[in-house]
Amino acid sequence: MEKDFLNLIQKEFPIEERPFEILAKKLNSDEDKLIEIYKKLKDEKIIRQTSAIFDTKSLGYKSSLVAFMVDDIENAANFINTHPGVSHNYERDNEFNLWFTIAVEPDSKLGLEKTVELMAKKVNAKDFIVLPTIKMFKIKVQLDVKGDRAKKEKLEKKKKIELKLEPLHFELIKRLQEDIEPVKKPFEKIVRDLNIDYETLKKEAQNLQNAGILRRFASILYHRRAGFNANAMVVWSVDEKNALEIGEKVASFTAVSHCYLRPTYPKWPYPLFSMIHGKTKEEVENVVKDIKKEINPKDYKYLYSTREFKKQRIKYFSDEFKEWEKKYA
Repeated sequence: MEKDFLNLIQKEFPIEERPFEILAKKLNSDEDKLIEIYKKLKDEKIIRQTSAIFDTKSLGYKSSLVAFMVDDIENAANFINTHPGVSHNYERDNEFNLWFTIAVEPDSKLGLEKTVELMAKKVNAKDFIVLPTIKMFKIKVQLDVKGDRAKKEKLEKKKKIELKLEPLHFELIKRLQEDIEPVKKPFEKIVRDLNIDYETLKKEAQNLQNAGILRRFASILYHRRAGFNANAMVVWSVDEKNALEIGEKVASFTAVSHCYLRPTYPKWPYPLFSMIHGKTKEEVENVVKDIKKEINPKDYKYLYSTREFKKQRIKYFSDEFKEWEKKYA
C-alpha cells in the first residue's frame, strides 16, 4: 500500500477539497488510513514535501546550473546557500567540486551573470562555468519505489496555452508553494484566505498547468530514505549536430529524472546532462551502460554527489531576493 501510494503522489497530488479521499478511492483504501500513512511517511522523512512545482522560466526568472572550483568548500557552500534562488547545492567528485542551481527574479538589478560573478569573487573560486539550459528534454523526479516500471518510457509533449497572469494567479503561486498538512482539507486555508471556492482553486491551478507555469502538484521524496541510495549526474560528450535527437533517447530512460542540453566550454566538452537514480551504484551504472550502447558518446563522466549542502524549493516572488541584492551587491 505504501509503495503504491508513494508512486501515485509523486505523479500528482490532486488539488481538490478532499484529496486524500480521491487518492483512497484509487487505492481501494479509506481517507483516514491514507492520512495516517502520509503523516507516518513525513515523520520518517521519506516524503520531503508536497507542493506545486513551478517552471522557473515561465515565471520570468533567469536560472542556470553553475559549477565552482573552490578550496574552502564548506564556507563557499554556506555563502552560496544564502541566496534565495539557490535551490540545489552539492559537492561532486570533480575538479569543479561545487555545483548549484540558481535563479534570479525578473527585475533583478544584478542579473544572473553578475550574481554568479559576485558569488565567485566572494568565495575565492579558482574557476567557474555557467551552464544555462539550452533545451530541456525531461524534468520528472518520480522514483519507482515498487520497481515495476518499464526501463523506458514515452516522453509527454503538451501544448501550452496562453495565460495572462492575474492577481489571483500570483497569490496562488505564492501559496501553492507551501507544503501541505496531513489533514482532510489541506487547501482550506488557501480557499478561505483568498475568498474563493474549491472549483475556482482547481480551475485556476489547471490553467496554470495548461500554460506550463505549474508543472505539477506532487510529492518529492528523500531519495535515500526511499531506498534510492545512489544518484549520479552523468554528463555526455556527443556530436552537437545530433544532440537534440540523442537527448530525446537519453530522456526516455525511466531512471533518468532530468535531462538537459547545456553549453560547452574548452574546459567542459559535455553538452548533455542527465540525472540518474538507482537503489545501488551498480544499478545506476547498468543504466549508464544501456544508454552508452544506444547513443555511442565520444566520452562521458560520472559526477556523484558526495555532500548535499542545500535542497529546497524556491519561494517565488519573495522579498528575500531584493534583500539579498541589497545586502551583498
